Amino acid sequence: MTKGFRGIARPFIGALALVLSVPLAVAQAPAASREATPFHTNSGKLPLELGVLVQSGVGLTENRNSFKFLMAGVHAGKVLTGNYLPGPLHGNFEYAVEVFPFWQSYTPKFQRAHCSVVSDSANLACSPLYTTGGTYSGVSITPIILRWNFTGTRRVSPWIQGAGGLVWTNHKYPAFGGQPLTLANDGPNTDASVWNFTPQGGVGFHYFLRPRRSIDFSANAVHISSASLGDKNPGVNASLQFTIGYSWWK
Repeated sequence: MTKGFRGIARPFIGALALVLSVPLAVAQAPAASREATPFHTNSGKLPLELGVLVQSGVGLTENRNSFKFLMAGVHAGKVLTGNYLPGPLHGNFEYAVEVFPFWQSYTPKFQRAHCSVVSDSANLACSPLYTTGGTYSGVSITPIILRWNFTGTRRVSPWIQGAGGLVWTNHKYPAFGGQPLTLANDGPNTDASVWNFTPQGGVGFHYFLRPRRSIDFSANAVHISSASLGDKNPGVNASLQFTIGYSWWK
């Protein structure tokens, strides 16, 4: 295991242990009554979901496969319909939001400079080289999550979803430019943006420890792009991120 991977794995494992400690404590409690889960009840009440979650992943595209991600936050969702559709598609529609006040991306470091054209010359005048890239911290919000919950079994309820969000970072993300220095990569107006959009889609499932308590697992494909809010839009075309969480159902 490399030193860099250890640095990323340690906070993820610590956060994962914290999330798992809650359901493990619940699992050791006396068995609950045989109340139906939120997706199998006939009460007519549309359930509310509140949860905590940890998410981690890696970039997938060729020039982003050394990018790594780690975040922790909260989830809130409201089931808006009763159960519809026949057979294995039987389920309901949920609208949700997620907020990650802790968001980090770990990227390679490299050197670049600020360059300009020397007056009356084809030569470039560049600043001394400086290091960019590294760790970016930020805050992410996903205000639109459209999820279809399959009713599944009394223990397992899968879902599919599409979502769109926004992330702010403490520096313009991701870093752009580098050697060999060129006017297109390192000249004026060659920075990215502190604001990026995060369209995404994923699959997952709830595992119900009790009728109103579940551990949640998911895999999400996330695209990161500034939509040209910055001078350049290097973005992250594709990343694969895995989530584990714990939910309370009201």
